[in-house]
Amino acid sequence: MRNHSFKQYAINKSVDQIINQLSFFEPTPIQQEVIPAALRGESLIGQSHTGSGKTHAYLLPLFNQLNEEDNHVQFVVTAPTRELAMQIYEEVKKAIQYADKNEIWKAKLVIGGTDKQKMIDKLSSNPPHIVVGTPGRILDMVKEEALDLHHANAFVLDEADLMVDLGFIEDVDQILVRMDEDVQTLVFSATIPERLQPFLKKYLTNPTHIQIQDDKPSPESMEHRLVALRHKNPADVIINITKGIQPYLAIIFTNGKEQANELASDLLDRGLETGLLHGGLSPRERKRMLKELQSLKYQYIVATDLASRGIDIQGVSHVINARMPKEEEFYIHRVGRTARAGLEGTAINLYTEEDLPLIEKLEKRGLTFTYYEVKNGEWKEAKSYKERQTRTRKESDMEKQAKQMVRKPKKVKPGYKKKMKRKADQNLKKIKRNSYRGKQK
Repeated sequence: MRNHSFKQYAINKSVDQIINQLSFFEPTPIQQEVIPAALRGESLIGQSHTGSGKTHAYLLPLFNQLNEEDNHVQFVVTAPTRELAMQIYEEVKKAIQYADKNEIWKAKLVIGGTDKQKMIDKLSSNPPHIVVGTPGRILDMVKEEALDLHHANAFVLDEADLMVDLGFIEDVDQILVRMDEDVQTLVFSATIPERLQPFLKKYLTNPTHIQIQDDKPSPESMEHRLVALRHKNPADVIINITKGIQPYLAIIFTNGKEQANELASDLLDRGLETGLLHGGLSPRERKRMLKELQSLKYQYIVATDLASRGIDIQGVSHVINARMPKEEEFYIHRVGRTARAGLEGTAINLYTEEDLPLIEKLEKRGLTFTYYEVKNGEWKEAKSYKERQTRTRKESDMEKQAKQMVRKPKKVKPGYKKKMKRKADQNLKKIKRNSYRGKQK
């Protein structure tokens, strides 16, 4: 018997039918918070991790308020990439089918990479109730007067921080300027970076802020390894790592498309066949790459944070952070690509001293990191950065003590500095020997 906890919401028969067909038994934490607020018509900011049920948290209440007799756009959903928009659109189409509204509720996918004139003709002749797409192409259609968004009741901005990173927030701004100032605005974002703040202040007045803290930031079946990068080339370290792992599919994350291009090129030069996925690829290249990934052409793929959001790449067994991200949530999203559906997963992180504050924050959230060295494809546990720092500090203290034990001669002769250094080295050996003996007792 189905748990009727969704019944606590004032939802209509069609939406209840969608919930039944989706086999949703009870709302997820983000749905518990977002659905009632969205049903009340509140504008909101929602923060939650990947796989939290966020998409249906906003789709279900928006379907609930859809008026099928009004022949105009009623809600708009924007996503930063075509792939994410396509995935949301698939969920919209599925919901329409489950509600038995195939000929009544009209939805359109508005993204680039398709014939612009055909899209203009279709939108002009048959206005949809629901628009899902990327900001750039939606704005194009508005400017071409193929889309009239002024009467829309709600606007969804999904993956807002990624929208900022990819430079699309200005297009979103231009869309909202053309909409009713009282439009219900639902913003979803893993993080709220400083660059997003002006946009939020401009379009959301006293929004409901919903933040879902995940007590388990990564699956229990996941292992987190740390490998010191020091001054090595990341490609050299990764090649060494590949000798000691047998991934079904490994995603190698970098920070930004320039780093991704450089790393993919370096790995190819070293003989590692890798795919490449980032926001700078053309629509055709991205489509081809995703198809090749699904057909298991590659065992390794270099990617930016684009691939850590929404794009569902199946069978990822390893995540390698060639460069660790700057924020906790980005790490959670990245490693969330693996250890899915009960499978085990491994996150391998190349780190420097700059990454230590992030590592400490993640440890406070319950993640356990193990330090390793990789030599000739063999994994050996290593001392943590703190232990190595302590050891280095002790050795420098011993060196200072050894030098203090050497007295400078009253009469300085040629070569005296070499003699003093030799004596200091002898003293250092004695100090280390005595220290070792002291530990043995």
